[in-house]
Amino acid sequence: MFGNKRPTIGVTGPDKGGGAAWFFTALSIRLAGGKPLRITPGRPADVKQVNGLILGGGADVEPKKYGQERIERSVLVKDKRTIFEWILSIIFFPIYWIGRYFRSTKTSPIDIERDKLELQLLEYALNGNKPVLGICRGMQLMNVHFHGTLHQDISGFYTERPQIASIFPKKRVRLRKGSKLHKILGTDVCNVNALHNQAIHDPGKGVQLVAKELYTEITQGLEHSGFPFVIGVQWHPEYLIQIKRQRNIFKELVNHAR
Repeated sequence: MFGNKRPTIGVTGPDKGGGAAWFFTALSIRLAGGKPLRITPGRPADVKQVNGLILGGGADVEPKKYGQERIERSVLVKDKRTIFEWILSIIFFPIYWIGRYFRSTKTSPIDIERDKLELQLLEYALNGNKPVLGICRGMQLMNVHFHGTLHQDISGFYTERPQIASIFPKKRVRLRKGSKLHKILGTDVCNVNALHNQAIHDPGKGVQLVAKELYTEITQGLEHSGFPFVIGVQWHPEYLIQIKRQRNIFKELVNHAR
């Protein structure tokens, strides 16, 4: 249908901040053969303009949307990689760090207008059977859309092991065999990064939990059984461009968008 034309992938984010996530997500889309389109509450887009959708990371989802009152949050064996991937990791470290430091989201931990925009975009995308990828907050929003709930504060899961907050792959997750994510990543166990304070609690209707963090069992990936490509990951693959299996997530999204 689209021939050699690059499919347009909408990428949601906040009005203020989020520049680093946008830059690396856009780069990941371009490397996968797509054309990124930034969407924010102040710069919305018609879902008809996009062939696929990425719900990006950022502020926490408003708890009232999943039937809870907001609570005060507490303070917060490696994958085999080629020599080339290790070199890229070293090269990308200062780039990621500088980007996150100067361009990270510095807004309220709750963004009601963004919630509203993304839930509308998600509904339209699902109705149009368009592929959707949720990243971190985006995965959580997906679950809420399907009437699931969230843990507002995951610090209580880390009693024996420290909670990790890093843009580099220091957290290990186990993937369910036969799941779409398992096929995309081509592995049963995968190291990922972690920048989240919330997580899936009860899965929504039709939502399948397909990746779990080792030791804590915190959900790290979901899929929806009723759609060809509706996938959420708790980690940030846009900050793992140097790892081929992580780039494959964007590649599969773009392929479905064609």
